[in-house]
Amino acid sequence: MNQTPVFDEMWGSDDTLRQPYASFHDWFRDESAAHLRAKQRDAEELFRLTGITFNVYGKAEAEERLIPFDIIPRIISGTEWHRLSRGIDQRVRAINAFLHDIYHKQEIIKAGRIPEEMISQNDAFLPHMIGVEPPGGVYTHIVGIDLVRTGPNDFYVLEDNARTPSGVSYMLENRETMLQMFPELFSQNRVQPVETYPANLRRSLAACAPPAGSGDPVVAVLTPGIYNSAYFEHAFLADQMGVELVEGHDLRVVDGRVAMRTTRGYKPIDVLYRRVDDDFLDPLNFNPESALGVPGIMDVYRAGGITITNAPGTGIADDKAIYSYMPEIVEFYTGERPLLQNVQTWRCSEPEALAYVLDNLEDLVVKEVHGSGGYGMLIGPTATKKDLSAFRRKLKARPANYIAQPTLSLSTVPIFSRAGLTPRHVDLRPFVLVSPGEIKITPGGLTRVALKKGSLVVNSSQGGGTKDTWVLED
Repeated sequence: MNQTPVFDEMWGSDDTLRQPYASFHDWFRDESAAHLRAKQRDAEELFRLTGITFNVYGKAEAEERLIPFDIIPRIISGTEWHRLSRGIDQRVRAINAFLHDIYHKQEIIKAGRIPEEMISQNDAFLPHMIGVEPPGGVYTHIVGIDLVRTGPNDFYVLEDNARTPSGVSYMLENRETMLQMFPELFSQNRVQPVETYPANLRRSLAACAPPAGSGDPVVAVLTPGIYNSAYFEHAFLADQMGVELVEGHDLRVVDGRVAMRTTRGYKPIDVLYRRVDDDFLDPLNFNPESALGVPGIMDVYRAGGITITNAPGTGIADDKAIYSYMPEIVEFYTGERPLLQNVQTWRCSEPEALAYVLDNLEDLVVKEVHGSGGYGMLIGPTATKKDLSAFRRKLKARPANYIAQPTLSLSTVPIFSRAGLTPRHVDLRPFVLVSPGEIKITPGGLTRVALKKGSLVVNSSQGGGTKDTWVLED
């Protein structure tokens, strides 16, 4: 197990206040605990009134919960962010190039950098996309890159979210809440803005409209409906962009275009920001039982009649076994060494790796290759003997379904508690917008925090919360 001391982003490793937190610390020192507790309650009430919720899926119906929010910001210096942005930009460019390649010439396979079976036998690989050229050559229009930190200059990519990354609405609402609760903090600190994200998203999506459209591109958001865990975000983004929020039954193919029902008849859509998984997107091409998608939309897409964001088939870039090849992918497509590090990863499909993982299970984190949301994973150091035994059986039965990684010593940032400032582990999901000729990274992103003492699981579905992320101007 990794025994590296925990790096605290406010106090460093030697209890010396770090510069990005200097101004905030001066302010906090002069605030009374009672006043801050009242502000924390006000923030929670604001979230409740706004309806900032998420759904947790269990054995019964999905349970709707208020997402926990902590009022202590996570603060990143402009210099740190500049370095991170360069690495994120490089990685996103490589992911788009990789997706284009595997659905066209597959040069990376021919070069022997990735085994052919990693693509052909991957459940996320979509044969329907072979030879398809998405408008503008963009596959991943919205990307979320999950980052963790272990030291002052040590950042690692934990996961790539190239299919349907979620959480940007929480990033925006966190900032809005902090602006309302503590306006004086923003006059004392030069914090880079995030509130332009919806306008930037609308502009970026419109720039990816297909040639078939004309005039101002018509954009819509496709949601599975109110019972989806991220429905709040779907509705929020549609409202913020000033576009329609639609469900599958609102759409149909009319004269070779996908059109949405309006009071004046059906109106063609140029760009559909879909939050529906590939398998449910088109019952004529994929799951015939799906009532969430649009019959025939893939035929319109292949003919160039609509832009679907993110493109179908991008989920293969989310695959955690493919993730383990990202250093090779970055170097192959950019000709550069990766600026952001990967976490060491054992592919359990490989006999030697599987043997190592089984022998060291109590020290490792094991994840499903297509898992998300903190579900279906094992954290060895905190697992019970029963959990370890169950996972050994799963690994032996379906080794290719899992990867394993060391248990990292994730950085901590302070949360506000009855004891004052208390350290908790965090990750960071920056959001990236990709359009032809431009990659735009929102400064900061969504910080997810493990509210339970000692926990490394930051997902809201597993008891985690969120906090505002500040990137300071240099």
